[in-house]
Amino acid sequence: MHAVLLPNPSRPRMDRDGLYREVTERFGAALRRLAGGYEAEPERRKDLLQDIHAAVWRSLELYDGKCSLRTWAYRVAHNVATSHLIRRAGVRFVELEEVVDEQHDLESTVHRGLVLERVQRLIHALPPLERQLMLLYLEGLDAAAMAEITGLSPGNVATRVHRIKAALAKRFHQGARS
Repeated sequence: MHAVLLPNPSRPRMDRDGLYREVTERFGAALRRLAGGYEAEPERRKDLLQDIHAAVWRSLELYDGKCSLRTWAYRVAHNVATSHLIRRAGVRFVELEEVVDEQHDLESTVHRGLVLERVQRLIHALPPLERQLMLLYLEGLDAAAMAEITGLSPGNVATRVHRIKAALAKRFHQGARS
């Protein structure tokens, strides 16, 4: 269930179209990467990105400047992407400890593209909150910004990111030895 936010008539109306242009200019590439982090299938990824852009544009009617525009856009985008995952039929989330990448051996990890592909598959297999934290981390957000987006405390975010990184590294190296 989503909370319904109503426009606040006491605050000045911000130019939604101008804000949206700013979001797409400044964060468009990050939103594309975010969609790719949540959806592996190219056609579904395009649909997800379109849904993200539509939701960001609609949400800007409510933007009051209490957080950065980046935080606002990321929060909306991650909520849309998480909802997208939950709606998809047949999606099975696994615990991080269950994530195993068996398709590449140690020699294939030399090529950067294959390494990035492997990491992306590992991230795709994470449950939504862990995936969200890793994607935000990879976008360069600090624990405070991630906390504002996810609703977790900064300390909780830092602890979770540290644990997820360690588990991903372990799984990555285990797959390399297979």
